[in-house]
Amino acid sequence: MMFHEFGDKNLPHILLIHGGGNSWWNYLRQARMLSDAYHVILPTLDGHGEECQKDYISTEDSAQQIMGYVKSNCDGKLFAVGGVSLGGQIAIELLSLDSGIAEKAIIDGSICIPQPKLARISAITVKLFGKLMFSRSASRIQLSLMKKMYPNMAYPAEIENYYMEDMPKLPIKTLVTMYRTYMGEYRLKDAITESKAQVLYIYGEREMGCVKESARLFQKMHPDCTLHEAKGYNHGYLSAYLPLEWMDLVNPFLENCV
Repeated sequence: MMFHEFGDKNLPHILLIHGGGNSWWNYLRQARMLSDAYHVILPTLDGHGEECQKDYISTEDSAQQIMGYVKSNCDGKLFAVGGVSLGGQIAIELLSLDSGIAEKAIIDGSICIPQPKLARISAITVKLFGKLMFSRSASRIQLSLMKKMYPNMAYPAEIENYYMEDMPKLPIKTLVTMYRTYMGEYRLKDAITESKAQVLYIYGEREMGCVKESARLFQKMHPDCTLHEAKGYNHGYLSAYLPLEWMDLVNPFLENCV
């Protein structure tokens, strides 16, 4: 696992974890905006981006690696931890492993209730069509469609370049393992009830039902969780495509000391 850092290391630490299939650049724009006031850390998960040659293992394994980094580089404590989709699930696991690891947490579009049927369907699909779906030509078409259909969510040139570099080399093995562990196996731990973090749990109005159900379960089990439904949006839109809207929502949450 690799860690990209932004801002003064003496400032409060914020660690943001990208979604499955993407890489550290998922939160690059937010990191730059936050880096005036915080030390921002963006990991690249194993099996993704520049770490594509390493095997992706599981949510729990990723959380343990990040925990080791936090202990070695941040005195074992973050001001905030967050993530989108798979990254949010890893953040949830961190809160379960150490009740005091963070004062704040921002979860976006993550599931914490196993969906084995969905995992099997997704794994079969990516085994059959993954090389085509994530080829260089398919990635280029995807970016072009985003510009035409959703211009307000299109990536800037810098992130387009990262996308074109990383997506075609994404291992199918990573995706299959991710679907099995993230979708099919991960279950919210009882230890989450001990977490001391104040949590903002975001989900899109157009998310799958299992994401909304996961958000409600998390709020039921966690002592301090606020849900936010992003009206009109689908999976991970605020984190991945709309960094200014993400900042408008998250900044007041970070600055609220109550």
